[in-house]
Amino acid sequence: MTGSRWGAGFSAVGRFVSEIEAAGAGKGSLKPGYVLAGDEIFLLDRCREAILKAFVQPDLRDFCLSDLDLSSTPIFDVLDRAQTPSLMAPFQVIFVRNVRHLYTRGAKKDEFAALNRYFKSPNPQALLVFIADFLRIPTDTRRMEMDDKNRFERLTETLGEHCGMVELARVSEEDAMRWAVATAQGADTKIEPDAARELVDALGADMMLIASELEKLLLYTFGRGRITLGDVETMVLAAKQRSLYELTDAISSRNTARALALLHGLLNSSDAGEDAAIGHLYMLARTFRQMLVIVEKNVRDSRAIWQALWQGFRMPPFAADDLIRQARRYKSRRELTRALRLIARADLELRSSPPDKRLVLERLVYDLASEPKAGSSPWSSAQLSFEG
Repeated sequence: MTGSRWGAGFSAVGRFVSEIEAAGAGKGSLKPGYVLAGDEIFLLDRCREAILKAFVQPDLRDFCLSDLDLSSTPIFDVLDRAQTPSLMAPFQVIFVRNVRHLYTRGAKKDEFAALNRYFKSPNPQALLVFIADFLRIPTDTRRMEMDDKNRFERLTETLGEHCGMVELARVSEEDAMRWAVATAQGADTKIEPDAARELVDALGADMMLIASELEKLLLYTFGRGRITLGDVETMVLAAKQRSLYELTDAISSRNTARALALLHGLLNSSDAGEDAAIGHLYMLARTFRQMLVIVEKNVRDSRAIWQALWQGFRMPPFAADDLIRQARRYKSRRELTRALRLIARADLELRSSPPDKRLVLERLVYDLASEPKAGSSPWSSAQLSFEG
């Protein structure tokens, strides 16, 4: 399978890589500059790797490769670097980051005038690559946010006048599955369709995560030549998290029987058995804390959730809508703080080496999924803090 057979993101990168490879081999022309537009890091890395392979010799790397940041380096200095031939290397590659600084407040007339002058007579022995990762390009570009659409149009009207535009659009689930199948085939391994679907679905078509987890799966199944759905469920963290979100869905629905059945499934599927109780408890506490923030900040859609939850405290993309729905089943903040107190009490019990850890978790899930009794309190003694 070649890149040209994939969707917008892959096909754009496939054409770009082909152009770079042809120019590097002396069989094609090269534009004086390119704009890599979009925040799909996986595709951005593929573009960078192709450029480095074609034009940056390892022994000359220090002399021919520059990574400059417009937050600390003026565009005038970048263009001076590009215009000045290197005495030590026959060709220069200059990556320019934080391109958003060209589009902040102010007309930036001098900056764009300098860019226009350079591109009227560019140095043929230099390549400028502008990293415009401050905008998000969805799989369907017609659904681009208005702010991102305006930024993209501004890029096209300015840098796009002189540079090749490479749209690093988000990869669709179908394209991500095809990539996973093709990559596994390249490693003499077949990934079953259900396994590929679960891998992509569990990770929200995040290509960096998919690539990382697929590498682990290839190592895990080395010599067997096949990746099954069971392998994905065993190895991929998000697949395990999915079971946890199913558990919290049953709890928030007050479906005690289903919640207990899902808990048993979690414990039975874990290699550590009941010894994994602390880990399950931690994830339950984290999920209920996320729901508390959702309720407190009145989050109603997945777009707002990324602003409400800070970096390092977010759920996988596939869980956003489900968790919002679950959180809104609770009538008040008090119900969620009660749940967190119950979890804190169970945590104390587990850390006190109880004779049966499974029983502690079963009682916790039963209490969480049951309607609280009027005037009842989950505390038998001291208060605990579960912040952090």
